[in-house]
Amino acid sequence: MNFRETELQGVYLIEPTRFEDERGFFAPSFSRREFEARGLTPCFVENYISYNRRRATVRGLHYQAAPHGQAKLVRCTRGSIFDVAVDLRPGSPTFCKWIGNELSAENRFMMYLPDAVAHGFQTLEDDSEVFYQVSDFYHPETYQGLRWNDPAFGIEWPFAAEPVILARDASYPDFKA
Repeated sequence: MNFRETELQGVYLIEPTRFEDERGFFAPSFSRREFEARGLTPCFVENYISYNRRRATVRGLHYQAAPHGQAKLVRCTRGSIFDVAVDLRPGSPTFCKWIGNELSAENRFMMYLPDAVAHGFQTLEDDSEVFYQVSDFYHPETYQGLRWNDPAFGIEWPFAAEPVILARDASYPDFKA
């Protein structure tokens, strides 16, 4: 697995190593050993699938606050997405900064986010599906979100003029650091 550091401390873009032959290919999608070699120790406890019918669908930006923070490993299994991470760790040198990467069924990249990093995505095509693993169970009492177009972050969404978004995600208040 090829781990690429991103502009956000502790967030990685991961490219699985492919072993190809005449049948197709084989690629590991997770290796605890590979993560531990980089000082990462996620213990994933739940997996989720997010199916999205329409291009420009925005999900997020979501996170769980302490004591139930969630590290996430995200991949797109059908279609393509613009995957976004926002650093909410007050002591981090990248606090309040964001990154976005294209994840697709074709490129098979994954993004790893430590806890206290908000996550969201926008679909780049119809019928996109996202698979992700999380390191803590869902706890509604600590579940929080950031508005997708909050000016505090200035995220450059591919289809900002035409998002398909849940009212809850569109109504989070402005972020206050």
